[in-house]
Amino acid sequence: MAGKSYIETDRQVKGLIEDVRRGDFKPVYLLMGEEPYYPDLLCGAIIDNCLQDWEKDFNETICYGADVNADSVITAARRFPMMADRQLVVVKEAQAMKDIEQLSLYCERPLDSTVLVLLLRGATLDKRKSLYKAILKMGVVVDSQPLRDYEVARWIADYYSENGLSIDPEAAALLAESAGTDLGKIAVETDKLRKNLPEGTTVITSADIERNVGISRSFSIFELTRELSARNARKALTIAARIADAPRFAMPAAVSALFTHFYRILKYGALLRQNPRPATEDKARILGVNPFFFKEYDMAVRNYPLPRAMSVISLLSDYDYKGKGGDVSSETTPKELLVELVAKILNS
Repeated sequence: MAGKSYIETDRQVKGLIEDVRRGDFKPVYLLMGEEPYYPDLLCGAIIDNCLQDWEKDFNETICYGADVNADSVITAARRFPMMADRQLVVVKEAQAMKDIEQLSLYCERPLDSTVLVLLLRGATLDKRKSLYKAILKMGVVVDSQPLRDYEVARWIADYYSENGLSIDPEAAALLAESAGTDLGKIAVETDKLRKNLPEGTTVITSADIERNVGISRSFSIFELTRELSARNARKALTIAARIADAPRFAMPAAVSALFTHFYRILKYGALLRQNPRPATEDKARILGVNPFFFKEYDMAVRNYPLPRAMSVISLLSDYDYKGKGGDVSSETTPKELLVELVAKILNS
């Protein structure tokens, strides 16, 4: 399952959730991957649907990997249910088990009356070893990998649509900037947002995100990249200074976001050199953004032709190193670094 896109993982997990709601369970589930949202979502659905409330006292075991070993998990899994059709054994943070591979002894021949869930948080099993192979053969494996930065806005739009809402591209980009690739945070912020919206609201705007999620659109990386695209020096420098004053500002994160933006400009410039009038689908593939933002990148690629874009990429590499404490005075503040970087980008 290596290399699966989030779209495939989303489809797989939603299908499995439909199965468990119908009472169709597999004997073993391995839920793993660097992105915890989908493993947590499926684990929660299994816990909610596997047993009736009155069956749980005697037939539900939920433990943590740091507190158990393979023998105790196997012993629990080999018990038969009491006054129920099945029992549930869940090991959360199973990556903490020192002898997790020994669970292959059970997973090669699991009981039909037990549902065993191994939930690994931010970790994966070695796919060359016996446990992974046994679960792949006898049960279900979900391997949830992080979204790429450019995929997050699309995921947000799909998530809102599933919840009966639509979100405009700028609002999705603003939320993506705040949450990064943390899908769980996006889901939590969306739940909070829905509770605060006026009844009947169906379209979410940037103003809604600002009011309810606590993000200032005016002083964000999102706005900084826009002003840099336009080479608007005054606004870009003002936004940079305000961003760096935020209590949770981190120079490496800011540089990463700027690198993503200018790398897109660089790739787009290379595409235009090959084909001055690329098809919309080619532009979307290269830029990885909603077509709503094409006009900004058309402007940016004029302001940062290939040599200039490459120079900015080199600058960002230098300031990534400086932002992590390299070759910079201990008296230099992150704010000074960011403003200095923005000034050099504008003068590149």
